[in-house]
Amino acid sequence: MRVGVVFPQTELGGDVGAVRAYGQGVEELGYTHVLAYDHVVGADPAVHANWDGPYDIDTTFHEPFVMFGYLAGATTALEFVTGIIILPQRQTALVAKQAAEVDLLTQGRFRLGVGIGWNAVEYEALGQDFKTRGVRSEEQIELMRRLWTERSVTFKGKFDTVTGAGLAPLPVQRPIPVWIGSAATKGYERIGRLADGWFPMMSPGPKLDDARRVVNDAAIAAGRDPEAIGMEGRINTADPDAAATALAEWADAGASHVTINTMGRGLKTVDDHLAALTAIAKVVSA
Repeated sequence: MRVGVVFPQTELGGDVGAVRAYGQGVEELGYTHVLAYDHVVGADPAVHANWDGPYDIDTTFHEPFVMFGYLAGATTALEFVTGIIILPQRQTALVAKQAAEVDLLTQGRFRLGVGIGWNAVEYEALGQDFKTRGVRSEEQIELMRRLWTERSVTFKGKFDTVTGAGLAPLPVQRPIPVWIGSAATKGYERIGRLADGWFPMMSPGPKLDDARRVVNDAAIAAGRDPEAIGMEGRINTADPDAAATALAEWADAGASHVTINTMGRGLKTVDDHLAALTAIAKVVSA
């Protein structure tokens, strides 16, 4: 089981020096990967009445592809993971290009995690249709995989058209692994049919078991091996003892990857986050 960390966007997002220090620090601690969330714009609660989203206009987010390009030059072994890029609110060919570039700069140390998101305000700002985001994401995954593996692509879909065009340079990984995050049955089915791995949005237990059954059934129906689909758990803590318990639970659940998320734990600086992750790293190594 590979153990990584969630970059604390909302607490370190505005500090450029902290980005480099965090990436290099977690690499030195032996964590295998850094995962980053994605939001292009935030909603202004003063404009959007009864706003109840977890993030708003003042919540800081680095753009993941750009940040990973920066960290690629500051690290040597870390894998970088988007967890997740909100795929349907972005242009498909451009996402394929950005992902290919990060994969190239990191020499294959990249996983593209995607999802459909929840913020209609963000979709509007990016000029995309919130209502078709699920079905569009499936077409996007198909097209991206072709762009990553074929010199010249001709594709006519419901949402995207490419005529005799291709990416250069192509990525190191052909295709780049695509993981999906979801909290809905349709998303679990999509994972089983299409994804290389998935990000459960719950802890081990009955709800995870139910979601996994949907993933596995969809994989079998699509002629795929469910055991080949990776699973990355999330542990939201800065406490070593709690992390140890959760790591054991995810290991028992068969997770291939786990990320430690120290955001929202009262840690204010990059040094605070790294101190917490240093203590947890001792648990991981044990």
